Amino acid sequence: MLNKIWGGLILIGILFALGQDISDEIFNTHENNVPRRYTHIPDLSVADTPTTSHIILTLNQTQLNATIKDNKHIFIQLDEQSPAYLRELATFHGNENRLSATVVNISLNHLSILLPELHWRKLRAVTQSAFDMAKFAVKLAMGLIGIMALWLGLMQLAEKSGLINPLVRLVQPLLHWLFPSIPKDHPAFASISMNMAANILGLGNAATPLGIKAMQQLQNLNTDKNRASNEMCMFLALNTSSVQLLPPVTLIALMGTQISELMVPIILATSCSTIVAVSVAKFYAHRSKNNLPGQT
Repeated sequence: MLNKIWGGLILIGILFALGQDISDEIFNTHENNVPRRYTHIPDLSVADTPTTSHIILTLNQTQLNATIKDNKHIFIQLDEQSPAYLRELATFHGNENRLSATVVNISLNHLSILLPELHWRKLRAVTQSAFDMAKFAVKLAMGLIGIMALWLGLMQLAEKSGLINPLVRLVQPLLHWLFPSIPKDHPAFASISMNMAANILGLGNAATPLGIKAMQQLQNLNTDKNRASNEMCMFLALNTSSVQLLPPVTLIALMGTQISELMVPIILATSCSTIVAVSVAKFYAHRSKNNLPGQT
């Protein structure tokens, strides 16, 4: 079902982009084949040659360095201060630092140029985003291999050495109320405990492999393999809304000491979200108990 939802969203995005691009083509939104007029002065800081002239273009108080070759072609140098539409046009044609155009008319103080055409901008952007996200997904999956190996290995050491037992016993009453169908002393309690501890401490990368293992253990207990059990739904709700006593590590790296200003809001927000998530999960679990015991 989730794959169908994502497939539908992608299809809607493609159709929307296609419709916008068709509208742009009909009304020539990007002003293709429309000459643009600039004011120009010689760039005295660079020596000219018989076939090349260096000038400074001015448009809306923005100055751009440019080079004219054979009075036919102009190459505009771009930077972060350049107009956004010129930078976008240059990136679209493969060079974000230089834009190549055609000289239509040149006079003493004014210059008319024909910029490269821009077609199917939104559809190309959607396609590029799809490839970028696919690349990111592969990179993320490869990066999780090492993290999963590390934390699952540490968890096995903690289990075999008995270090995890005090933690499980400490939170056993709470976990038994949240997950009543899990047998006592089942290994899933250990995975859930470690996952919750990692989330509370803001260790998202550490919580991910522990959460995957806990979900696999819950699936083993699930009597209907085609539907998520109440325990699986509750665990997903806890992960999505987890209380955080410490902010995420990535947020600390970005904000530094300023993160202290967000400590109280983070705790309040995640506490409220967890209470709501647990309440909703318990409500639906109770409602489904009469028809499908242990399922949701």
